[in-house]
Amino acid sequence: MKKKKLTTIILLLILVAASFLRLWKIQKVPVSLFGDELDVGYHAYSILKTGKDYSGNPWPLHFQSLAEWRTPLYLYSTVPTVALFGISPLGVRLPAAIFGILGVLAMYLLVKELTKNELLSLISAAVLTLSPWHIQYSRAAFEVTELLLFLLFGLYFFFKSLKAGQYLWLAVVLLVLTPLIYSTAKLFTPLLLILLFTLFKRDILAIGKKYIVWALVAGIIAGLPTAYSTLFGGGTQRFGYISVFTDPTIEPEVGAARLRDAQVRNEVSQGLNSSLVDRFFHNKLVFWEENITRNILQSFSTDFLFVRGDLNLRHSIDKMGQFYKIEVVALILGAVLFFGLYREKKIKILILSWLLMGVLPASITRDGGNHATRLILILPPLVFLISYGLVEGYNLFKSRARILLTTFYLLFLMMNFVFYQHNYWVHNPWDSERWWHAGFKEAIQSIKAVEKDYDRVFISMAGEPAWIFFAGWYQYPPDKWHEGYPFKKKFVEGFGEVSYLDKFYFGSPADEAGIYSLSNYLSVNDLYLAVAKEVGPNLIKHPDKTPNGLSLVKAVAYPSGEPAFYLFKGQKE
Repeated sequence: MKKKKLTTIILLLILVAASFLRLWKIQKVPVSLFGDELDVGYHAYSILKTGKDYSGNPWPLHFQSLAEWRTPLYLYSTVPTVALFGISPLGVRLPAAIFGILGVLAMYLLVKELTKNELLSLISAAVLTLSPWHIQYSRAAFEVTELLLFLLFGLYFFFKSLKAGQYLWLAVVLLVLTPLIYSTAKLFTPLLLILLFTLFKRDILAIGKKYIVWALVAGIIAGLPTAYSTLFGGGTQRFGYISVFTDPTIEPEVGAARLRDAQVRNEVSQGLNSSLVDRFFHNKLVFWEENITRNILQSFSTDFLFVRGDLNLRHSIDKMGQFYKIEVVALILGAVLFFGLYREKKIKILILSWLLMGVLPASITRDGGNHATRLILILPPLVFLISYGLVEGYNLFKSRARILLTTFYLLFLMMNFVFYQHNYWVHNPWDSERWWHAGFKEAIQSIKAVEKDYDRVFISMAGEPAWIFFAGWYQYPPDKWHEGYPFKKKFVEGFGEVSYLDKFYFGSPADEAGIYSLSNYLSVNDLYLAVAKEVGPNLIKHPDKTPNGLSLVKAVAYPSGEPAFYLFKGQKE
């Protein structure tokens, strides 16, 4: 009883730590909602107000965004928090944080169910709690913490159902719903279900026909929307954009390789018809194989896992791997001990297959080898192996060496963690400010504060496409947005053909002189929101260098103090 009480206390402390690391100042760090987060928020806001996504589709199975179709479950999950907190960092990010915290609990339960090892379960939960990879995605409106939660609980209830069959239907529903959370599950989950049935076929069939029938019915009910939306509802559109199989560089690269072979043989003068040998060594299949193989190897590289991580500063902080550097020791030790000595062959196959299947969806996408979002499926098995290495590695040594090595490891882990926290809170907000699209909130809200005094408001498209930033930060009424969507276009002097909604126009100066030509076209009743790079001089420090014929209404800075946007009005009467 005392041991059970101590375990409960430790687990609660781990969950408190997980909550603190995922919720503390979530409104301020990351520094702003980036475009995809605002997309989530405005979809949720539109569902809340109208029962339609912002493209006008009622209660969709895939949400039609400006650039793509999006999986629905995370977006629906944010409706209650957006109702409470509006389109804000807390309203949009809180579900991801909650899913991340519950994911730590799910990790503990799954490892305990798999191994019956209480210490290993607690260490696994603790490692996931401190994981930079998991913290990063729990503090922003990414779908993948919800994906991991459904996956971990789905597996937990599956293994629990092998002894208590009434949980099988719940396991099936949780796993079958994962493709509606994030697209990588559309390949991973079917493979996982096939693997589970293959490995545990006897155990499943021994559960009892009643529970199996319930599970099949539940799986069909939950799976039909997934299948329908994937096949007919735009669910495969994004894959068409990012797949290695549709990479537009394939043909030029293949052609260049064949031409080089011809040049080496001095056959260019004979024409550009490639030989059979050229076509054998340089073709689409070879291109695909090289890219997929490179992505798989890169996914398991020390560069990605422990040194630099994902170079996108929304997915990882600068000069920081997905794990702490000291954890490479525990991972290697855990992999050797687990795959070499662990007795349960089926569990070893499960963990190994999980790692390989987890990288497969990312490997068939462009730049998928270091894309932390698409690769997050391998986070739980890697955390398990790190934890296994810590627990079993501890048992390998005698007491004196055990104390010395444990102290050494914990000291370096603490140093890694402290430096990570310093970088995350001090350096990262400035380093990543452009990645998180900082400045848009202040710029759009500045427009909202004064736009009643102007007849036309022009919003520059010289940087990021501005539609979703306007819709989200303005909290433009969704019913009016539906009326204007898809956007109409008109010719406006000085801007050419631009899209517009009411008196808001989205476009940039068409003249070669750029913003310096606007004095000829903007009146005192017109506003123009410019991206700082359109101007050149830093008008925060040198407002006297404002382009002739324009009046500077407001300058908006990044957190670092560098200019982000300028709001101008014309001077013509």
